[in-house]
Amino acid sequence: MRYSVIGTGNTAWFIAKKMYDAGHQCAAIYGRDTDKTAALANAVSGTAKPLQDGVADDVDVCIIAISDNAIVEVCNHISLTKALLLHTAGAVSIDVLQQAAVNYGVLWPIYSIVKNNLPDTRNIPTVFETNTVNNIPLLSAVAQSFTDVLYEADGDKRKTLHVAAVFSNNFTNHLFSIAERICKEKNLPFALLLPIIQQTVSRIENTSPALQQTGPAKRGDIVTQTNHLQLLENQENWVEVYKAISASIAAMYRQKD
Repeated sequence: MRYSVIGTGNTAWFIAKKMYDAGHQCAAIYGRDTDKTAALANAVSGTAKPLQDGVADDVDVCIIAISDNAIVEVCNHISLTKALLLHTAGAVSIDVLQQAAVNYGVLWPIYSIVKNNLPDTRNIPTVFETNTVNNIPLLSAVAQSFTDVLYEADGDKRKTLHVAAVFSNNFTNHLFSIAERICKEKNLPFALLLPIIQQTVSRIENTSPALQQTGPAKRGDIVTQTNHLQLLENQENWVEVYKAISASIAAMYRQKD
């Protein structure tokens, strides 16, 4: 198929490259930054085009892969009657596309993507939604360029998955960052924590995380929690994070009891 991509960030690189590697033809990469647009276009043998000049309706599928808060503004300058228009955002409604194209949908990979280290795995759960079932074969062909795991989810389900992904990825990564800084401040190697982090992740592959919970908050160990808070007293934000998560854990297991 012929495809075009609007955007030059992590997801744009991922989808553009995966589709190119799968044998599809890139017609154009659209972007505002000339150098970034040219770099991605060269990587997929496409033509770099300035977004402000408009988006051509000369492809099978056009993929918007830009920041969530820019999608609405970009859609105001798109009018497609032939191409299938897709956006790749987990928390943005499909409805933002309805004035921009006759055929449209959402294709959201639930994965943390960095363009300098694109994933090789095809185990990238990807949820989709489309305005008509007639678009599913073409949308599926796009998805098959990079994943074997495709799941249909409407806007409400996608928003739920998105907030769950924030908890499981963004928030946990922030907690790892806090742990790393705590170690550095006391000249301790963060690497000492890697085995327990890996153990935690491996355990939940086969068992509910709720059944794996341990620690002072679950067992109601106020003495240990007080000692921890004293160690963190110079970092007010971390104290609040510790208190909030400990309270959430305690409440969850009080309910279970």
